[in-house]
Formats: sequence, structure tokens, C-alpha cells
Amino acid sequence: MIIEENLGKRLSLMVVKKVEFGVYLGTAEDKVLLPKKQAPEGIEVGDSVEVFLYKDSKDRMIATTREPLLTLGQVKALKVLDTGKIGAFLDWGLEKDLLLPFKEQTAKVKPGDECLVSLYVDKSGRLCATMKVYEKLRKDSPYKKDDKVQGIIYEMSDNFGWFTAVDDIFCGLVPKRETYGSHRVGDRIEARVAGVKPDGKLDLSLREKAFIQMDLDAERMLEDIKKRGGSYPFTDKAGAELIKQETGLSRNAFKRAAGRLLRAGKITITESEIRIK
Repeated sequence: MIIEENLGKRLSLMVVKKVEFGVYLGTAEDKVLLPKKQAPEGIEVGDSVEVFLYKDSKDRMIATTREPLLTLGQVKALKVLDTGKIGAFLDWGLEKDLLLPFKEQTAKVKPGDECLVSLYVDKSGRLCATMKVYEKLRKDSPYKKDDKVQGIIYEMSDNFGWFTAVDDIFCGLVPKRETYGSHRVGDRIEARVAGVKPDGKLDLSLREKAFIQMDLDAERMLEDIKKRGGSYPFTDKAGAELIKQETGLSRNAFKRAAGRLLRAGKITITESEIRIK
């Protein structure tokens, strides 16, 4: 059936019947209702109209002339409106909100969050959203090494890092070694392209090139020490986890920044602390 096969898509259909509550589109044997409030004024049998096909709150196929924010095959960032017993509900520009089932969430979402999703048809034949969009992202970005880009984190992995969609459509990853700071799924980040893999995937870094980043880290470290009363109760010999937890820096980055400040004569380092001069 043409109508069922095009669930979640936009297409042009012909008016085959007019009724009091709208018009039917398609063919005499395979048709779908376009409600009266959605039908263009003066539309007649034989006219064609472009519509989007989905299912209403009673799981009936329905047509609309409204433009949804997401159709099958696309990946878009949508806003979470509410949550319920079966998942979250997203705003996708139609009268019926889009369900994001719990099992399709890569992280727990709450009202007001933004999440990157694509559409799929569930076992009951209904359109639902999924945050598992890795296979949907493109690998033909125009970016090259050291370009500055923006993206949205759509999944976090303890093993690999932060999966990020650059421009919401291109496949990118902030490797685990490059992750720092407090971020969560749905956050938008600015990054530098650290490399482009042979298959087109982007390796991203939240940090500048080493010689630039060292100066930035040193400035931030000095400001952080001042906010803490003038000293750190640990040195660059502390454990990597403690340093990252306290400063957001890797141990190597922390050592480089501390060394820069020490050489500049702005701090002193003892066996147990780092203190501003």
C-alpha cells in the first residue's frame, strides 16, 4: 500500500474524495484523510497537494500540510516537552508530540533538554524517535584538520569518549583522552578538528594546539588558584584522577601549565602545594 509505505515522509497526493470533515488523498482503494482544517481553501477532486503522513493519537494514518521538524531519513535536534511512563515527548512541529522511548535514549532526558534524534517505525507501525543516530550521520563533511566546528553531544562512552554530531549532521568523536570539563548528552560544544579519518569521520578536540593551549591553561590555572585563596593543596605529582577532578585538566596539561607559571615566576611549588608568589 502506497500510503502505509510512505509513513513518515512527505509526498504529493491527489484528492480523490471530498467529505464534510476534509478530503481523501491517494486512490479509491488506498487513501488517507487530510482533515478540513489542513486542506487548502478551494481544493477540489483531482487537485494534488503535498502532505506529510503520520499516525494520529488513535493510531490512524493521517495527512497534514504542516511541515514537521523531522522526517524519515533525517537527523535533527528536537526539544523535550515532557516525560512519561514510556519515555519522553518531543516537539516536532505537529499536533501530536513525538515519543522518544526510554530504550532509545542514550542518556536520561528531561523537559527543556535538546536531543539529537532520527525517526524510525516501531513494531506497532508508529513513528518514534531514537537518540541512537550514529549510523545516520554523514561522513562527507567539508572540514579539514584545525578547522573550528560546532556540534551537539548525542552519546557518551566511558571507553571511546563523546560522540558528537558536527553541525548536527556529520559524524564526530571527542576521544576519551580529549574529554574534560562537565558536559552531558545534549550539550553543544565548540571544538577543533584534530584529524579526519580515511572514512570521513572527524576526530575532535576541545583544546587548542599544544603551544596555544599551554598559555590558556596557565592563565586559567592562575585564576583558579586565586579563587581558592592563593594555593592548591596538591602538586603536579598528585594522581591523574585528582588533578582532573579538581582542575579539569589532564595530568600532563596540568604539569605543562604549572611549569609555564613557575618559569614566569608567578608560583612556587613545594612538596605539598602550589602557591601564588
